[in-house]
Amino acid sequence: MAQSAQRALASLPGSTRAAGLGGAGAAVVGDAGAVFANPAAIATVHHLAFEASYEAYRGDTAFGSAALALRLGRFDWGAGAQALGDTRSADLLGVSSLVFRTGVIALGGSAKYARQALNGVTADAWAGDVGLAIAVFDIMALGVSVQNIGGDLGAGAGGTEGTGGAGGAHLPRRTRVGFTMNYVDPQGTYRLLTTVEGQWPDAGSAFVIMGLEGGWVTHGVGLIGRTAYAGRSVVTQGSPFSFGGSVALGRLQLDYAYRAFDPPVGDTHRFGLRWIP
Repeated sequence: MAQSAQRALASLPGSTRAAGLGGAGAAVVGDAGAVFANPAAIATVHHLAFEASYEAYRGDTAFGSAALALRLGRFDWGAGAQALGDTRSADLLGVSSLVFRTGVIALGGSAKYARQALNGVTADAWAGDVGLAIAVFDIMALGVSVQNIGGDLGAGAGGTEGTGGAGGAHLPRRTRVGFTMNYVDPQGTYRLLTTVEGQWPDAGSAFVIMGLEGGWVTHGVGLIGRTAYAGRSVVTQGSPFSFGGSVALGRLQLDYAYRAFDPPVGDTHRFGLRWIP
């Protein structure tokens, strides 16, 4: 993950399922972790959903995330947090989202707070995301989001106001457009889903992610596998291929994702769990 320090945490996939799908998430609707990719994508949560994930990072550091989403009539509320670091210090990212649904269309917005260590200085920033999701039952979904509007990193705790703080750094702006299709009823025995997502980062070239998810679930128990290919860009360092899977235990999903990177990062293994209402 050869990215600059100010980009690392905000650029990592927010959930284990998204990591297995190469970072795609704008049109992967119904998971609490969708708040990290597209606030409107939580609109199809039926009641309450939550998830958490963990990944050992390079050195003695680790990545962790947690998210929840709640339906409130025509509105949905979601919140999530991410951390990257060790027990002494960590970069932090928090998000809170509100979504309005009308028919198959959902519009959402998020407020985000980030705190990161840049060149020995702790910097913080406020930013916002906006998103649109059009979900046609459980068949297909279109998702669009613009992430990190604003997000200039200034001097925080340990920094000095008036010195430039993080030297003009900012959270990475990114536009996403995705389309997801279910080819079989996801409430039935079989699973077969594809997602295609284009991303336009503020640094580097645009790229496309193509993801596939399939499996077999009966009486709430089963196995689901996923893989993805991500096009080349400065924000997609490492192998273009990612892999993952889930063990379904009723409404509980135990998730895993793998992706290979060059040293010093090496192979990454992410573990997570999801509760799907």
